[in-house]
Amino acid sequence: MKKSSLLIVCFIALFVVAATGIAQEAEKIDLTGTWNLSVQTPSGQTGSPIFVLKQTGDKLTGTYQGFFGDAPVTGTVTGKEFEMTYTMQGQTTVYKGKTDGKNMVGKIDFAGQGEGSFTGKKK
Repeated sequence: MKKSSLLIVCFIALFVVAATGIAQEAEKIDLTGTWNLSVQTPSGQTGSPIFVLKQTGDKLTGTYQGFFGDAPVTGTVTGKEFEMTYTMQGQTTVYKGKTDGKNMVGKIDFAGQGEGSFTGKKK
């Protein structure tokens, strides 16, 4: 009786571990695509930049397209969190946020000059 109970407990434990692994696999986010963002600056101004991104593993590359022109983007993705960076006119801007793969939200560091916020949708 004890052996069969132990065997059942082991099978349940294996099932739980396997199901957890499958759930974590399903949560992987791919930011590849075109993202339309709405940005609010520290001074209250707004903008609508576009990010064209490619994700390979946990690395991001792409292009920022905004009011002042285009710039290359690099970044990382960890679970549902991401960070994107670009440098334009000698100023490095960092976007940090969370995503579900279709929408994103987060904060922007404008080269240490202030913090803004953003929301975005995948096109």
